[in-house]
Amino acid sequence: MVALALDVGGTKMAAARVRADGTLDAPRTVPTPAAGVWAACAELLRRVSAGAEVTAVGIASAGPVDVGAGVVAPINIGEWAGGFGLVDAVRGLFPRSRVRLAVDGAAAALAEHRLGAGRGATDLVGVVVSTGIGGGLVLGGRIAGGRTGNAGHIGHMVSSVGADPCACGGVGCVETVASGPAAVRWAREHGWSGADGAALARAAGAGDPVAVAALGRAGAALGEVFASAAALVDVDLVVVGGGFAQAGEPMWRPMREAAARHARLPFLTGLEIVPARLAAVGTLTGAGILALGD
Repeated sequence: MVALALDVGGTKMAAARVRADGTLDAPRTVPTPAAGVWAACAELLRRVSAGAEVTAVGIASAGPVDVGAGVVAPINIGEWAGGFGLVDAVRGLFPRSRVRLAVDGAAAALAEHRLGAGRGATDLVGVVVSTGIGGGLVLGGRIAGGRTGNAGHIGHMVSSVGADPCACGGVGCVETVASGPAAVRWAREHGWSGADGAALARAAGAGDPVAVAALGRAGAALGEVFASAAALVDVDLVVVGGGFAQAGEPMWRPMREAAARHARLPFLTGLEIVPARLAAVGTLTGAGILALGD
């Protein structure tokens, strides 16, 4: 009998068996197709389960989600953008299993709380800065999901730095400023000629002034919304992961400076912003913890 973890994102899907301590056994990753997403997902789960009896599946999905209904509607998976009953589909594949769902940012936050940079903390905000910006809340040691499970969706908090339309339909979301593609787009509009977030980080590290400005702008926007989120839910720890969060001091220094500038209330003076420890497996690890019932 085994428990499985599943992470569904806009660019990749991952699954693994879950060990008793919440860590993962031999994760598998496949690209998320433009069409036939559930078929690819089901095949991935079959391969990972390898015919064993599955007793539980924890799912982390790009959002928005509706945890109560078991439906996901990721804005970056076009085929599912109108809503897909992922929990029922997984139950159909493994009829005897318990299935639990969380938005990906919440799963990553839970993993960092139990096994990563937030271990020992009671409360934290978890953030994933990558192609988009996701997040989640752990309050009192457990995911605080809100009414539908989307609490902590920090990428769609509005930053004073932003003014562009967002894919969510809003305007000025921090995701339009501080995600990898957003920072690259701004840099290219201002004369930089590189291709992606990794190249932008390298250029900033080498002192390219446009790259430095792009990462400084992204960091300032993130720090501003981190301070706002911390004030809203009264936490003193923000854990930041995701590929673009590896951009280094040109982004982290303005991020911390902006947070300190905005976090002025006495209960916020100890606010810490730290890098995630679980890196690329954080979201999948959180799904595994869900599968085990925590």
